[in-house]
Amino acid sequence: MNDWSSINTYAKKWIREAGALIRESFSTELMIQSKSTPNDLVTNMDQETEKYFINKITSTFPEHRILGEEGFGDQVTSLEGVVWIIDPIDGTMNFVHQQRNFAISIGIFEDGIGQIGLIYDVVSDELYHAVKGQGAYFNEKRLPELETVEIEKAIVGINTTWVTENKRIDHSILTPLVKKVRGTRSYGSAAIELAYVAAGRLDMYITMRLSPWDFAAGLILIEEVGGKVTTIEGKPLNLVEQNSVFACNASLHDHVIENYIKQEDLE
Repeated sequence: MNDWSSINTYAKKWIREAGALIRESFSTELMIQSKSTPNDLVTNMDQETEKYFINKITSTFPEHRILGEEGFGDQVTSLEGVVWIIDPIDGTMNFVHQQRNFAISIGIFEDGIGQIGLIYDVVSDELYHAVKGQGAYFNEKRLPELETVEIEKAIVGINTTWVTENKRIDHSILTPLVKKVRGTRSYGSAAIELAYVAAGRLDMYITMRLSPWDFAAGLILIEEVGGKVTTIEGKPLNLVEQNSVFACNASLHDHVIENYIKQEDLE
């Protein structure tokens, strides 16, 4: 049986240590490369931070597996056993251009069930964290259950990509929703936006493409405060593949899917 209290203690210690190393890097010159496209950036700090976590996890919990964005972990195709899903720097473009609005994201799962979620806004020194069944926290303050909100008063995290012509969704599908809500925001880091949903700073977050390391921790956090996280079709997320992601205050989730997202248009 796993000692989740101990694992959580280690994870919180390591994520803060990794954040300190990233902050120290601000005074050094970054090595920046592109991955799939010129806008898909990776730096030496993304890679070094992932290696830092891998070294810590494998030496302390050698039976655990690691799915990391930069590929230094294991080849994970299922969530059997304990799996750490890590994004060493979520929001690399923000990291490069702004030195803010990026986060470290860690979700720890056992046989596919989320046990621990941590999202660390490095520059703001804001740690959102949760252990299954024990609620979610912002630093040491417990986050309340999400309250009911009317759609006209909702703030939505959404990238303008999805309401302009794109390759993944007819942009007209989401336009009526965007017109109905109080306002929209885009922070450039899925992890931060999911943490904001958990904290009630955003009422929903919608994107058509995220990888597991982008949403694993946020999924755990949001469920601990009574929210819902699914695909845009309302289906469970696949934690070893890319998904669309719809994270929402539970009071709005089904209403939005039933009234604003036409399933036939997504097929």
